[in-house]
Amino acid sequence: MSLAPVLSDQEISDAYIYLLSRLLVLQQQQKDFKDGFQWNRPVHREPGQVAWANPNLDVAYSEAWIAIDEKSYLLLSVPEIAGRYYTVHFLNGWGETVANINERAFLERPSGDFAVCLAGADVKLPSLARRVDVPSKYLRVLLRVELGSDWDAAVALQHKFKFEIIGRPELPERIPQTVMFEPDALPGVEAFESAELALDSEADINPGMEKLQADTRAIARAVRDTAEGKRIDAVVREKAIPAFRAGLRVVGHGIRKDGWALPATSGAYGQDWLTRTYANYGGIWANTPQEVIYYKGAADSNDEPLDSGHVYTLTFPSEKLPMQYATYFWSVIAVDSVNRRVLVNPLKRYLLNNQSRLQLSGDGSLTLYFADDKPIDAPEPNWLPTPKGQQYNLTLRFYRPRGEVAARNYFPPPLLKR
Repeated sequence: MSLAPVLSDQEISDAYIYLLSRLLVLQQQQKDFKDGFQWNRPVHREPGQVAWANPNLDVAYSEAWIAIDEKSYLLLSVPEIAGRYYTVHFLNGWGETVANINERAFLERPSGDFAVCLAGADVKLPSLARRVDVPSKYLRVLLRVELGSDWDAAVALQHKFKFEIIGRPELPERIPQTVMFEPDALPGVEAFESAELALDSEADINPGMEKLQADTRAIARAVRDTAEGKRIDAVVREKAIPAFRAGLRVVGHGIRKDGWALPATSGAYGQDWLTRTYANYGGIWANTPQEVIYYKGAADSNDEPLDSGHVYTLTFPSEKLPMQYATYFWSVIAVDSVNRRVLVNPLKRYLLNNQSRLQLSGDGSLTLYFADDKPIDAPEPNWLPTPKGQQYNLTLRFYRPRGEVAARNYFPPPLLKR
């Protein structure tokens, strides 16, 4: 016998997009452990060697999945670093930033030992260690060290950070085995078949999520009924997924101008669960606006999708060069519009940034070129190869933003198609 519909189409759609945020993190976690990750053992990546969408190739990454509890903690040793961007970024299982350790967060004494503890944990710490409380037992950690002009020095610094677990935390018996999917083939009703496991394995620390959580659990129970499961699957595929994809243009609640979208926030989302899902989908492990502001470019000045069969130019006037808006560095990267992976090209050039030896025009402006072959008038360092046969997106980043970017009053110039 069929059950009566438990929730409206809109409630189902909202619950699906809300749940997708957690499923995206769990999917990455499953991939990481399949690739050899172990709890509390950092992996130091070589420059450019990352395995998620829309990576930041300006930095050397180290990664870890950390487990702590009421009687254990992570002792993190940070070397002295001057004049180079770095941060140790901690996120929970929903992609929420719960801490950054760097010279901005700890201005008076940024190096030395830090004890990362579960909030409320009764643990004895070394006398000089600064305590950093986090709300979650299980953490994703990303160490980012700016590559700059001396990659060897950046890699050497990367390996000077030390991670040590003090105590014996209880580790999960296994990684939650939730539904796996591709960016261009989002799951249907099977997302809700993983819902209770997803919700039970990590609390959402944000306020105001009670109704969405209750709706998600109600749908998870309802899909066990064949008829209601079919209805829910149809709502997901005909309403929720199209609505989610339509929102990619503005990253949920973001602002869009001249083909560029500025997300409403990043890294720490409060009640903006919609933007969180978009961030986890489009470039997982986003940091907070105090660390970095992202602009997503998916269209040219005519509002047409960026296509690698065309040549595009992006010109910054002399009084608004990108370097003036970043304390540390800026960059622009191109990724395919489906899987958000870098565009493979013979030059192995995947981004342009403040280390690219870019050439200014005679009037002091800066023009960047995006094309399959280098345009005849383009300075070679100003050209980012975009091999033919695909649509793509750009991400413009400003690390430790300042000026109009930090104030969120700035938008990049439009991309002009030749």
